[in-house]
Amino acid sequence: MGDDFYRRTESRISSLTLVLGAAAALPVACRGNWRWAAGLCTGSFLAWCNFRWLKQGAQALTEAAKGQAQQKKVHIPLAAYFTAAFRYGLIALAVYVIFKCLNVPVLSMVVGLCALGAATLVVSVHSILRPSDYEWKKR
Repeated sequence: MGDDFYRRTESRISSLTLVLGAAAALPVACRGNWRWAAGLCTGSFLAWCNFRWLKQGAQALTEAAKGQAQQKKVHIPLAAYFTAAFRYGLIALAVYVIFKCLNVPVLSMVVGLCALGAATLVVSVHSILRPSDYEWKKR
């Protein structure tokens, strides 16, 4: 499969994460529950950030591996490990601060974090049902 195929799929998942978060928050906000709507938006935004950071970390590891392909002992930068652990800590800290300072329900943020999984599921099912939208050019 071509790199373009993966980039488009990642882009669809990334965009759909934010769209699903906003789509879930809209009816909740219309019913007057602003804190829950803010939690859903916040959670989906944090899920989007997590996805972006995961992608950047994977790219860094891939580049490090490519650069050291001929070496017997591969050196993975310490920053790659730190970034992988740090993103979860940062998300947890953001959820805690928003909960404590803004009184946004934690459960609403957790549900918002599920937007990434929902987006991935939607893109996966769509690629199965409409494979022509996901075809790549053979080289």
